[in-house]
Amino acid sequence: MAVTRTIFLAMAVMAILSTASAAIYNVGEPGGAWDLSTNYGTWASSRNFKADDQIVFKYSPQAHDVLEVSKADYDSCSTASPITTLNSGNDVVTLTASGTRYFICGFPGHCAGGMKVKIDVMSGSSSSPAPASGPSASNAPPPTPVSTATNVEAIGYGLAVLLAVAGLMA
Repeated sequence: MAVTRTIFLAMAVMAILSTASAAIYNVGEPGGAWDLSTNYGTWASSRNFKADDQIVFKYSPQAHDVLEVSKADYDSCSTASPITTLNSGNDVVTLTASGTRYFICGFPGHCAGGMKVKIDVMSGSSSSPAPASGPSASNAPPPTPVSTATNVEAIGYGLAVLLAVAGLMA
């Protein structure tokens, strides 16, 4: 019985720690969202995206959508052959592996107007905002510490579950 309890508790702790390392980023925040007024190059360059992080596109589905596209389609703002089309207005994309992912708005003229973001996913499993550097960094708002809040919530929730399970097993 004691061995089973120890194994179960160890598995629960590992599960909590693995979920706590992923970050959630709302695209465009803190100053914007998925819209025509946000500078996505500045936004993306101020963050370090890692595998298992999530990015969330929030927008009005009547006014925008999200297309994941190839680099060529990103560069040319082509909507002809998207990899994925999202249109819920609250789209969550999990960054499953390192590499670059490309997203554009498929509404006519929006990509050319700046609604496109390139997400460079680095290898590793923990996320944190990138440090500000360079001349443009002084004009940019500080990165939103979404990952910190998300990690604290996940750890707190996980500990509550762990304590509840331990109490049931006692």
